[in-house]
Amino acid sequence: MSRIVNPADETAIAYDVTGQGPAVVLLHGSALSKAIWRGLGYVRALAGYTVVRIDLRGHGRSGKPADVEAYRMPRHTSDMLAVLDAEGIAAAHWVGYSLGARVGFAVAAEHPDRAISLTTLGGSHRPQAGQVEALFFPGYLEALRTGRIEAFVEGFEAASGSLDPVTRQAFLANDATALAACFTGTEEDAGLPESRLTTLTLPALLMAGTRDAKRLADARRAAELMPHARAVELTGRTHGTTLVPPGPVLDELLPFLAAAS
Repeated sequence: MSRIVNPADETAIAYDVTGQGPAVVLLHGSALSKAIWRGLGYVRALAGYTVVRIDLRGHGRSGKPADVEAYRMPRHTSDMLAVLDAEGIAAAHWVGYSLGARVGFAVAAEHPDRAISLTTLGGSHRPQAGQVEALFFPGYLEALRTGRIEAFVEGFEAASGSLDPVTRQAFLANDATALAACFTGTEEDAGLPESRLTTLTLPALLMAGTRDAKRLADARRAAELMPHARAVELTGRTHGTTLVPPGPVLDELLPFLAAAS
């Protein structure tokens, strides 16, 4: 594992780099970490690429500031550029799930010279006010503000009826106060206006589950507006199951990356 410090606010960002070839940056979703990509088999499938897995600020082994201002999108994107610069990577393919997809959109919009292509998984370019609560459970923020991450996990389990052991462990590894600040930053993020999407000319693959209706609708709309984008349905998948099993995702992702490279 490597670590850099973002000079903007001295937050440490943890990341791993494996393999050789064109660079692919993998960005996880909220309350998860870079570990999901190896655990689910994505790293192994990306043989022939330099795979960069980053713990977003507030997650995994990266720094966990408690201030909402630390989670504004420019801070996330500056973390990404700091990692690329540290590794001498001029530009990369960006692959992001949920929050990671939003960061990927922002990099493509604000730093197009650093983005070869964009793949979003259960992602959205739109404002997210109210969407975090819809994805987790009503009162999720109050649960986190108790300072007990267990209260968040218990609330999610009560609302969803179940939580697989791997995701449960990933959730419990979070710092409740930092996660509350991160979620608040996400809900307050303005996203990208549709007029901005029309200027994103890089190749883009926008995937979402058929049971993740809002993200799928957003993917279809973004694909209509972006000149070189394609929306793909992941049959039967909810937001939480977007990445698993990986086979159907990789069946789309690997040929896309090869063509874009």
